[in-house]
Amino acid sequence: MIHLKTFDYNPGEHEREKASNSYLMSLIAVIAGLPLPIINLLATFIFYMGNRKGTYFVRWHCTQALLSQFSLLLCNSIAFWWTLSVFFAQREISDYYIAYMTTVFIFNLFEFMATIYTAVKTRKGEHVEWWFYGPLTQILVKQ
Repeated sequence: MIHLKTFDYNPGEHEREKASNSYLMSLIAVIAGLPLPIINLLATFIFYMGNRKGTYFVRWHCTQALLSQFSLLLCNSIAFWWTLSVFFAQREISDYYIAYMTTVFIFNLFEFMATIYTAVKTRKGEHVEWWFYGPLTQILVKQ
């Protein structure tokens, strides 16, 4: 799921900190705006906009963090609105609901662990590429 790669150059301390912070931004946003899934995406997007003209290492990791938040937004939004409909529209808690919520929980847990791992490795100057988002980021970010 996660691959360690090397860049052609060793990023400086300032670059490593900004790249690592792009992942930490989404974790902080989870804590601050837990019930609303859009908060993570907005926080990561604002950080991305502030660093989109930075060095390649920083832009690359800001983009990968932002792309990961898009899929989380989709999954968590469905879970959020489905949960609201269960509580306020008096809908039945079905097996589909339980299965979806379990899947979303596991997906969020893996993404949370991968984000922490990536933030730590990126802070050390290592280039971490996620399975799905890495190749997509490579297409989007030009060197």
